[in-house]
Amino acid sequence: QVQLVESGGGLVQAGGSLRLSCAASGRTFSNSHMGWFRQAPGKAREFVAAISWRGSITQYADSVKGRFTISRDNAKNTGYLQMNSLKPEDTARYYCATGARVTSDYTAYDYWGQGTQVTVSS
Repeated sequence: QVQLVESGGGLVQAGGSLRLSCAASGRTFSNSHMGWFRQAPGKAREFVAAISWRGSITQYADSVKGRFTISRDNAKNTGYLQMNSLKPEDTARYYCATGARVTSDYTAYDYWGQGTQVTVSS
């Protein structure tokens, strides 16, 4: 079993940057693929990015490609989402999750954190 805790969210002006972290406990994190999703009030959960357990494969939503970078440090049991050139439409609660596939399909992920709020002001 894996427990996930996100951090690093906050309020930032448009054009700014934030780095989210996802700290994992449990023995299986290093063998699990990881994804980031986000959900804004009144909107459906949205895929952001995913990374394979080795970090060799990454996948991004078109809306964040070129601005966000997903990474992980298995030695630290931590995943990251570097977010640059933030836009007001990036405002949402961001969640990390682990699962058996690198995919944008949220149903494929087994474990989820509680999320961290990101607010981008215009």
